[in-house]
Amino acid sequence: MREPQDNRRQFLKNSVNTAAGLMILPALAQEVTAAAKTEVEETPEPAFLAPRIKFSAIGINHGHIYGQVEAVTRGGGELVSFYAKEPDLAAAFAKRYPQVKQAKSEAEILDDKSIQLILSSGIPDERAPLGIRVMKSGKDYMVDKPGITSLEQLAQVRKAQKETKRIYSIMYSERLENRATIKAGELIKEGVIGKVVQTIGLGPHRLNADTRPEWFFDKKRFGGIICDIASHQFDQFLFFTGSTKAEIVASQVGNVAHPQWPKFEDFGDTMLRGNGGSGYIRVDWFTPDGLKTWGDGRLTVLGTEGYIEIRKNIDIVGREGGNHLFVVNNKETTYVDCSKVELPYGRQLVDDVLNRTETAMSQEHCFLATELALKAQKNAQNVVVSS
Repeated sequence: MREPQDNRRQFLKNSVNTAAGLMILPALAQEVTAAAKTEVEETPEPAFLAPRIKFSAIGINHGHIYGQVEAVTRGGGELVSFYAKEPDLAAAFAKRYPQVKQAKSEAEILDDKSIQLILSSGIPDERAPLGIRVMKSGKDYMVDKPGITSLEQLAQVRKAQKETKRIYSIMYSERLENRATIKAGELIKEGVIGKVVQTIGLGPHRLNADTRPEWFFDKKRFGGIICDIASHQFDQFLFFTGSTKAEIVASQVGNVAHPQWPKFEDFGDTMLRGNGGSGYIRVDWFTPDGLKTWGDGRLTVLGTEGYIEIRKNIDIVGREGGNHLFVVNNKETTYVDCSKVELPYGRQLVDDVLNRTETAMSQEHCFLATELALKAQKNAQNVVVSS
């Protein structure tokens, strides 16, 4: 459903109301609760397909594992077991899924011939080695981003995937699990903004340092800020420009405000050029506490006849919830309601497991998005900000 653009008077009224609301924001915990409530009210109940495959989880060090499980379950997967070496993480997962068997070892799951797919959100630098073991055991693999943390790992994963013919899927959730981004893809395919010229992807995040594990602040473990966060933006660049080849024009990273963690990076950006368009990416850990969500993730897709902007998590001028999409072209300026858009990734991935197809994401696209992130990270210049 589309709505006409608010007129200037309504826009100013909304802006004033929003500004007044910011003056009386409650505690951060209450903000998170309210945002979650809005998301539930706005988002339709997902349609879950009957179980078609059995899957398990190995390594649950990041909370993204719960979104991964939900996506596959929604698409027709049955979670039957999990393994985590950390007792606290295992206890939390078991509480969430009490019907699921807790395996005593990784091998117990890999040796189970009834399991077809393994999910993981382990410590980032451990994800690729696990994926190789999964593929060599005859199973498919879906991993949280960053799914690979070095070019050496990428070469090893590519080799194992080619040999085993198994699926190595990285869940770039900012595209695959965001309703507005899915809708943008549909609109661009319809030609509403003409030929895509450029994407601008912004991925700000809130640090929440007190909740982070030790490995989070060690570049060797998480791969660097471009490798980690910006992998989402490289995926979106390739998807929206249709690029099958690309190069990094320039990149830079830095730790400009957190000297207490010398192995950490809090800022990074990249310019890139592909055979379907150009791109700019910026990621950071500077989301202020005054924002009612963890980050004002934004994507702008510029076309020859217009542009699309997505505010993934929040509309700071007043609309509630996330998944906000704006279209400007030669005919009109519109806001597109994306609350009922289907999220197809889980269903498509289960289809691919069963049919040995590539409908959720081609294997080459998956690897190329990661390769670009890794090259930008490796060759980035260091940002130094004078005090």
